[in-house]
Amino acid sequence: MFWIAKERNVKQHHIQVNNHSGRRKKMTVFFITDIHRRKIDKRLLKKLKQEIDLVIIGGDLAEKNVPLARIDQNVERLSKLGQVFYVWGNNDREVGEEAIREIMARHNGIILDNENQVIPSHHDWGICGTDDPSSKKINLEKSLERIERYQNVLFVSHQPIVWKRAEQFIKPTLMLSGHTHGGQIRFGKFGIGDKGFFKWSGNRGKLISNGYGTSSIPFRLGAHPESHLITIYYSDE
Repeated sequence: MFWIAKERNVKQHHIQVNNHSGRRKKMTVFFITDIHRRKIDKRLLKKLKQEIDLVIIGGDLAEKNVPLARIDQNVERLSKLGQVFYVWGNNDREVGEEAIREIMARHNGIILDNENQVIPSHHDWGICGTDDPSSKKINLEKSLERIERYQNVLFVSHQPIVWKRAEQFIKPTLMLSGHTHGGQIRFGKFGIGDKGFFKWSGNRGKLISNGYGTSSIPFRLGAHPESHLITIYYSDE
């Protein structure tokens, strides 16, 4: 279980959005969540051989007692892959909110504080992120302001529990979350959380990641650690 928790798995997902007659384009997203105490090392980065447009950190970048130097190095290494976007997790503020903000600013990372932004070089796409429900600062209405200006939206929240409410207002092209760790330790079908999954249907997708790190104990069983390389093919209208 100890060695399983140290795996550096990168899952590949290929998505085709719409079939318009416009120019075909490609956007590559690296999604990683629930890093907690782990290090982003060169062995993981070597698995990411293609050009990446943006990196999404889906919360729980840190937790209590994780050295700030390690968090800084993790963000620095991820920022060299592409533009970093980040949403808060339920454990991040344990190391200090200002410390996280300073680290993100140092590496030009963008914190999605209940807001949406255009994705650089892909102006038909927006990325929308919310704070974590545990913070009592989540503001879904604010995060969706002027969301209609985008043809496609990536919606990011640390906890998938946010999805149901968000879908009352918007049907994002792709929804991304983590938090559950896939149950972290599972016995067959049984675990304290649902196993992660990726589903694509009707030009829309949902991805809940098992996450990259662990919490409480550094063990995994039946829910391997994972990060995700998502290649999206789409056409301009």
